[in-house]
Amino acid sequence: MQIITGFSKLNRAERIDILRKLIPLNEEQANLLSAFQGNRSELNDLIENLSENYVSNYALPFGIAPNFLVNDRFYFVPMVTEESSVIAAAAYAAKFWSDKGGFRTRVLGTKKVGQIYFSWKGDIKRLQNDLSILKAKLLFITKPLTSNMVKRGAGISDITLSHGSDYHVLNVDFETADSMGANLINSCLEVMSPELLSFLKDSYSEFDSDAEIIMAILSNYTPDCLVECVVECNISELSQISGDLTSEQFASKFEKAVRIAHENIQRAVTHNKGIFNGIDAVLISTGNDFRAVEACGHAYASKDGKYTSLTDIEIDENRFKYTLRLPLSVGTVGGVTSVHPLAKLALQIMGNPSAKELMQVVAAAGLANNFAAIRSLITDGIQKGHMKRHLNNILYQFNASAAEKERVEEHFKHDTVSFKAVSDYIDSLRNGV
Repeated sequence: MQIITGFSKLNRAERIDILRKLIPLNEEQANLLSAFQGNRSELNDLIENLSENYVSNYALPFGIAPNFLVNDRFYFVPMVTEESSVIAAAAYAAKFWSDKGGFRTRVLGTKKVGQIYFSWKGDIKRLQNDLSILKAKLLFITKPLTSNMVKRGAGISDITLSHGSDYHVLNVDFETADSMGANLINSCLEVMSPELLSFLKDSYSEFDSDAEIIMAILSNYTPDCLVECVVECNISELSQISGDLTSEQFASKFEKAVRIAHENIQRAVTHNKGIFNGIDAVLISTGNDFRAVEACGHAYASKDGKYTSLTDIEIDENRFKYTLRLPLSVGTVGGVTSVHPLAKLALQIMGNPSAKELMQVVAAAGLANNFAAIRSLITDGIQKGHMKRHLNNILYQFNASAAEKERVEEHFKHDTVSFKAVSDYIDSLRNGV
């Protein structure tokens, strides 16, 4: 295949024409790209401008998990996900906890960090002693960028110095109010970088030729932008969801499952993935950066030198208490949250929360999904419910008619669902066996 140049400068039709010629993309496939565009040209224009080399829209289900009681307020929680059972699991757990006090949450911090990495062979102790002078210069030069943020009680909160093997780091702490703040942070850092070099040159002339900015960028590791979510009930109340187990047996197995996730990395990754099933779905629905949040969460799970569970459990006499604590850097203004109509609608459905409030609702969704997953694992098994919901996806692949769907769903009410089992049963229906 030939190297393509100027692809980004082409319009959508020209890009698709290249795909037709070089892949080649057939007529049916090309029409599929148009089918997902719909008829609203202004909406397509908006979506096209979100990314590059646009050829179509990619649709995912936008669902609602009801009955989320978070700090005594009920929420309908929007969730965007392609994975079967995620929204059902969130709704199941939310309903269970709704008459037991719901999800109790609190924000433990909202600090975010930007960093300027630089190399310099000068007297670092002198620079440390002069840091207050440098800080004043950097705060002054970034005033045009931070003035609006300062009016909202946010802005640059501190500047510190740290060191690597052969480089130094200027750490700039930010509070960004209801904005995620990535653009603000990066803009401030890029303004600060030449000022830092000028300061080193003017203050330590004997070392100025050695100074070099390596890079300036925000950090997606935000361990001080932290939220905690807790659910708690009497152990006897767990009988409502314990299946064939007693409530005491359920609590004991649940505690062991969480302990395994603390001790075993293979289980810990899957355990935490269950948390992010819920978190990512809410973040996507609101136009937030789920990739940054998830990367940070997994790093936070390793903060003590070993990857482990993000949740903790306490069983004290007759009380069951389950806690999730993790970093969540989110925004409710700016970026895609203010541009994408469904992201704006998702926030409206939740009552237009502040960033702090959204942190707490997102954490509740994460804990709900994880709780429901463990409940399934220690009772009926994860596949029973998941594959029942996955059945529709399998039937779609076979272009099953309404009558066939009805027969298949009835047949698999009590049988294990698998792709082969469904395929064999549909074959038997169609061949009159």
